[in-house]
Amino acid sequence: MALKVFDLQCEHSHIFEGWFGSHEDYDAQQARGLVTCPVCGSASITKRLSAPRLNVAHLHAPEPAPQQRQVEAPAGAEAQKMAALQAAVLTQVRAMLRSTENVGARFAEEARRIHEGEADERPIRGTASREEREALAEDGIEVMAVPDFLDDDRLQ
Repeated sequence: MALKVFDLQCEHSHIFEGWFGSHEDYDAQQARGLVTCPVCGSASITKRLSAPRLNVAHLHAPEPAPQQRQVEAPAGAEAQKMAALQAAVLTQVRAMLRSTENVGARFAEEARRIHEGEADERPIRGTASREEREALAEDGIEVMAVPDFLDDDRLQ
């Protein structure tokens, strides 16, 4: 079965590939809200203009000697490798997040207390407004926003 590969973009400008059985398959999944951004989870997705890739190098290049010929992995096998790698990275990120203390809405306050030595130093996570994150950054306290889909506690 041939797969259609589309370049997709969410409303937050994250660009990614989507693999579908057909154009109609893409349309059907999009209509049901099943096509989402792997970075932020947005379902507001558009197709970007892209050119089909045709492997025609063999039509123009001389045939290599047998000892120089390399076997390419089929596209499906390469996609499976990439999917496995992405799953492994996401598993590691989620494991790292699980090893932190969830301080919830007290995140900015607790991060400041740790920074000033008023609380034990430890990895924490929680929620903070943009203004709170900017104030922390101005005071030299580094924080990183984590998308909801990576935090198992937020999914429940």
